[in-house]
Amino acid sequence: MDTSTLFSLEGRTALVTGGSRGIGKMIASGFIAQGAKVYISSRKADVCDAVADELGPNCVSLPQDVSTVAGCQMLADAYFQHEKSLDILVNNAGAAWGEAFETFPESGWDKVMDLNVKSLFFLTQALHGPLKAAASREQPGKVINIASIDGIRINPWETYSYQASKAAVIQLTKRMATRLIKDSINVTGIAPGAFASEMNKAARDFGDAVGNGVPSGRIGRDEDMAAVAIYLAARSGDYVVGETIAVDGGVVYGSAAETISP
Repeated sequence: MDTSTLFSLEGRTALVTGGSRGIGKMIASGFIAQGAKVYISSRKADVCDAVADELGPNCVSLPQDVSTVAGCQMLADAYFQHEKSLDILVNNAGAAWGEAFETFPESGWDKVMDLNVKSLFFLTQALHGPLKAAASREQPGKVINIASIDGIRINPWETYSYQASKAAVIQLTKRMATRLIKDSINVTGIAPGAFASEMNKAARDFGDAVGNGVPSGRIGRDEDMAAVAIYLAARSGDYVVGETIAVDGGVVYGSAAETISP
C-alpha cells in the first residue's frame, strides 16, 4: 500500500468560488499547499485580485458574480480561457439572511436560494465539459459543495431561506452524485460548523465564547477546513461519493439533545 501521495494535489487544477475569504480562502490555501493550481472567484474584483496575489503564483483571480445563470456561464467561459480541463470544483459562494418570520422578505428568500442552490447547480453544469475532460476511473474529477450544519440541525436564529438552502445543498449533492459518477466525477459535500468568517461574525469576533459551546471546546481552524477539503479532493477521497461531512467539532454528532422529563 502506497500512502505517500494520498493527499497530493500535484498537477491538479481547482476552481473555488467565494475563494477570496473565509472558508473558500481556507480551502484554496490548502489546495495550493498540496501542489494544485487554484483559480479563485468572488464578486469583488479588487479583493479577489489581492487575495490571489497574497496566495502566490499558483493562484489565479477570476472575479465574477455567480448569483445568476448568466454569471455562472461567464465564469466557466473565463476559466476556459486559461484551461481546457478542471480537476476540482468547490462550490462555496453563498449568502445568508436573517429576519423575523412575520417580515421575512421575498428578496431575502430569493437572494439566498439563488446563490446557495441554483448557482451551485448551474455552475457545475457549465463546467461539466472541463470536469469530464479531466476525469477517469483511475483519477475521478471532484465537485465539493459547501453546505452547513444548519442544513442538518436547527439553529436558534430566524434564517429561514439559509437553513432551507443548506438542506437542499445536501440533498442536491446526493442527486448530482448519482448522475456525475457516470462520468467519473465524484460529488461530495462539507457541512462546516463555527469557523471565523464574514458570514459567521460571531465565531470571528467572539471565538472563545462560541467555542465554549462546541463539544471540542473551540471553533474551527483554517487547517481543519483545509484538511477535509484536501481529503475529498485528493486520491484519499476517490471512493467517497455523495457524502456530506460535518466539520463542526461535534456540534451535530458529538452532543445529545436534552430530554424533557415527564
